[in-house]
Amino acid sequence: MLAAKPTDEVLCRAVDRWNAGMHLQGSDESLFAVPNLEDGSDRPVLQPSQVLPQIGTYTLAKPGGELCVKATLGAQYIVTLKKKRWYYNLDPSQVLSSGHCHKEAAVLSLTLRNDAASLQFHFKKEKNTFYVTKLTASLSPLPLCLGCAHKTYSGLVEHDRLFAASFGQSFGCKSANVLHTSSEMSLRLVPLQVQAFSVPGGRYGEDVECLADLNKRVLPIVLGAVVIGLLLIAALTFLLVRDRHGYDSL
Repeated sequence: MLAAKPTDEVLCRAVDRWNAGMHLQGSDESLFAVPNLEDGSDRPVLQPSQVLPQIGTYTLAKPGGELCVKATLGAQYIVTLKKKRWYYNLDPSQVLSSGHCHKEAAVLSLTLRNDAASLQFHFKKEKNTFYVTKLTASLSPLPLCLGCAHKTYSGLVEHDRLFAASFGQSFGCKSANVLHTSSEMSLRLVPLQVQAFSVPGGRYGEDVECLADLNKRVLPIVLGAVVIGLLLIAALTFLLVRDRHGYDSL
């Protein structure tokens, strides 16, 4: 026997219970509000709406204590299921940072205590620059429907020179960086500032501005100049036409 579709009143009660601390789960035919009980795994809970992630600062030190990597970022996982997007924001207070740093390679790993979410930056140093060659991500959230099996979403981004900057500088981007790690999961980093292999005094060097921030800063100036130019052309055309009509009347 097929389950009846929930009425608007039932859905409203379910949403109210969810907001009060319940976890809303659903199937193709019905929605359920069930307690988000501690099951020992403390898995991430996917959310149906998008909010800005919290910003955290993570560091990786060399054996002598000198900083090798410093990264400040907000991380949001975007899971696509049946053409609908679900979101999970990485909580900096729950993140453990680890990794290793060598002369020309470094890995910064950000994980939850139960490994239910992870994010890894693979850095490379080449001559007077550093950049990220690979970024891997994984997420093992609570299932979205009753009776559904747990699933882990994972993927990676490989790039020749991702988030590149000169040695002693930092790569900075206030705009969102959306990286497609797999067909089912993307990663949104906003904002992002990172520096690798040399972080003197633990402070960021001069920012290398990302293209998105540059466009936001320069585009209004360019558009303003174009508008002013068009207004000047229109004014000059009006004056020339008026003067020509004046000569014709004489």
